[in-house]
Amino acid sequence: MTKKDYKIHIIGGGISGLIAARVLENYGYNPTIIESTDRVGGRVNTDIINGYQLDHGFQVLLTAYPAAQKYLNYDALELQEFLPGAAIFKTRTQKIVGDPLRNISLLIPTLFSGIGTFSDKLKILKLNQKLKNKSVDAIFSESEQSTLDYLINFGFSNAIINDFFKPFFCGIFLETQLDTSSRMFEFVYKMFGEGDATIPKAGIEAIPKQLLNNLKTTTFKYNTKVTALKDGEITLDDDTKLESNYTIVATEASGLISNLKNQSTEWKACTTLYFETETRVIEKKLIGLIPKSGTFINNIFYNSSLKCAINPKKEVLSVTVIDDQGLSGKALIEAVQTELKELCGIIPKAFIKLYNIPRALPKLKDLKYEMTPSETRLTDRLFLAGDTQLNASLNAAMISGERAALGVIESLNP
Repeated sequence: MTKKDYKIHIIGGGISGLIAARVLENYGYNPTIIESTDRVGGRVNTDIINGYQLDHGFQVLLTAYPAAQKYLNYDALELQEFLPGAAIFKTRTQKIVGDPLRNISLLIPTLFSGIGTFSDKLKILKLNQKLKNKSVDAIFSESEQSTLDYLINFGFSNAIINDFFKPFFCGIFLETQLDTSSRMFEFVYKMFGEGDATIPKAGIEAIPKQLLNNLKTTTFKYNTKVTALKDGEITLDDDTKLESNYTIVATEASGLISNLKNQSTEWKACTTLYFETETRVIEKKLIGLIPKSGTFINNIFYNSSLKCAINPKKEVLSVTVIDDQGLSGKALIEAVQTELKELCGIIPKAFIKLYNIPRALPKLKDLKYEMTPSETRLTDRLFLAGDTQLNASLNAAMISGERAALGVIESLNP
């Protein structure tokens, strides 16, 4: 049997599945991706609505991600960079903080922001240096504690934890208490320090679209739902049976494989709302943070502060809600609008779109950065991929997809 004769299927056309297909193609195989929706990308999607470019949730690409550097063409993505800082809305005023060593325009605003003590600023420099010199392998080999405990043990004041670290990293981790593993905090902090936070000019979906366009011999089955998997066989929702020599599961596997029925992944949810505004209250390319506890809004960002492939007719404001406090639909929209006015001085001109994202990030423990190809193997012919295998990041999705593909290749060429 030649390489092209092997029936290798990938369940899920998200980032992991696309990377797995790329690796298999590189080794001469012609895989098939089975995707339940009408497009690739998984959780990484962008819509065009009423002339506005809207990502499914506020998502960024950290350019320091090693796997992203390996598999993406940054120039072709036309990455739009954020400034390394944030606008913090406190007591009805806006305070700018950031890294003046990376952007000198942030020096004076940061010095006079009143956010954190002088000691806090020294500790930030100490943390920057510590993580600059610490390898990713070392980060993921240390014992885990909560991010909150990590910050307290490092000596940061309650003031800077509550005013900056909590709203900023709760928005990244999509939880309200900084319970996320300190391994993830150190990794993400290091990535912020070594690169830029960016969004492609055409929106976050430009990433999977680029990966898709680089595939040459992969076959796609869109709008095709898989209901069960076992060695050598894939069952579709119309009871069609597909023969499969090897299968990579690059989506939630627990509902598809009988011996994983009780091992479903827990997920973190969030809601993103988009509004049209006449002007921007944040002049710089900065995320806005709300440090007040008990609010609906965690962060805001003017997407229109970055260049978009589709020029918006008005300013576009995205609002991220981590804890909806039981509200949804119109009630949540009205609550967010009230907070925008009271906390930020923003009166939206019009509501554009609300995205409920029940599976925004996997909730994981014992986080890992790396895995061997053999560790992706579930059975003789089934392999698992996806960021759920390592940690909740685009980088992890890419690594796991690559490792699962290499696992298949090792099985074919022992």
